[in-house]
Amino acid sequence: MAETFVLGWEEWVSLPRLGLPALKAKVDTGARTSALHAFDIEPFGRPERPMVRFGIHPLANHSDIEVYSSAPVVDRREITSSNGETELRYVIETVVRIGQREWPIELTLTNREAMTYRMLLGRQAIGPDVMVNPNASFQQDELSFDAYRSFPRTQPASRTLRIALLTREPSNFSCCRLKEAAEARGHELEMIDTSRCYMSINALMPKVHYDGAPLPRYDAVIPRIGASMTFYGMAVVRQFEMMGAFCLNNALAIGTSRDKLLAHQMLAAQRIDMPATAFAHSPKDTKNLIGLTGGAPLVLKLLESAQGKGVVLAETRKAAESVVSAFRRLDANFLVQEFVEEAAGSDVRCLVIGKKVVAAMQRRAADDDFRSNLHQGGQATVAKLSADERRIAVRAARAMKLNVAGVDLLRANSGPKVLEVNSSPGLQGIENVSGKDIAGMIIDYVSENVRSVVHHRNTDPRRKRRDRTGRLNEPSDATANVSPPRSEG
Repeated sequence: MAETFVLGWEEWVSLPRLGLPALKAKVDTGARTSALHAFDIEPFGRPERPMVRFGIHPLANHSDIEVYSSAPVVDRREITSSNGETELRYVIETVVRIGQREWPIELTLTNREAMTYRMLLGRQAIGPDVMVNPNASFQQDELSFDAYRSFPRTQPASRTLRIALLTREPSNFSCCRLKEAAEARGHELEMIDTSRCYMSINALMPKVHYDGAPLPRYDAVIPRIGASMTFYGMAVVRQFEMMGAFCLNNALAIGTSRDKLLAHQMLAAQRIDMPATAFAHSPKDTKNLIGLTGGAPLVLKLLESAQGKGVVLAETRKAAESVVSAFRRLDANFLVQEFVEEAAGSDVRCLVIGKKVVAAMQRRAADDDFRSNLHQGGQATVAKLSADERRIAVRAARAMKLNVAGVDLLRANSGPKVLEVNSSPGLQGIENVSGKDIAGMIIDYVSENVRSVVHHRNTDPRRKRRDRTGRLNEPSDATANVSPPRSEG
């Protein structure tokens, strides 16, 4: 015969799948259904797989700590509370852990901000071998709210994420692959046109609006912003950062990588080798400018160039002087860069995720071109990297503070040289060549880095006080010294 599992009228519980390590729950056999405190309740997902995302204040009277989670919706029910009010609530299924036991339960989501307990354990969640002693408290293992102080450093909760992909080209290969990879892992990914976003900028409730309505809170944002949208796109990414979303590449990192001059200066500051480079706007001393990079042949690049456009090879000094003169008439900023002849019109694209090169390909220019970009007709093959090439690629991505980057290297006689660092690398070429699921690796990196705790808001300095043992002070109305309250709905 199984040993009876005894619960008091209040117990410490944890909801591991929701990322909640400690809650105080009221055990109420007078209530049929169990309930969990939730706010910002937002349904999402496909009709055949409905989900709900919500925030939780796990500590009563401590709204400075907010935990966000999500779960599958199993039902919507009308629930009548003890005061006779009826409410239509979302019902989720999750796992509860009390003491050494763990079992699945259904929870309704409702705002219990005014209630002493953030969770109500109803009779449907109490098994036949469980006995409730209404005159005792905390019959199982004691937990602590201190778990929330170090919570951002713990492993992320395993749950469905709501991800926004910022792009103006939702049908291109990279975006479609990221959506496919996210959904294959049980997440929901929504395409958001960056140009249609607009922002409500304020300290307390920053929001991003889209087509006349505020966008919901997202767990993560993947920016794939075109060069023409860099300035505005960075503003949108910053707004999502303010709202607490994990941004795969943050706005500052995107801006650094897009500014070719700043990017080269950042690489130089980290002593990362690159082709000799000079920067100019409208120089009168053209000959000296050309001499800074070792003379012709050399490459001239407009700062606003992308995908090989606005890049010119000048094979002779006279040709270089003509191009500089043309750029001067355009009143344009440009780079003059050493041409690494031994690279023979090829470069190596390294795909960096986190602190690791996950794939690499060698791109070779078409016969009548020196640019190896696949957009310009270049051909790609698998590249085998040396230890030095892997190390310099990761260092370049770190210098830009990019979590995901395409780092282009030239193989010079003196060693690998960084040509460019791309914050929105295309996936088609490198996936086709390597045969690897790069999109899946990116989604895995996102899910590994999303944390359940989004904010530790210091809304009231008085709430940061600790007791003599250094534990978070618990509200006086949530201690074990109160008498058993009446039934709550």
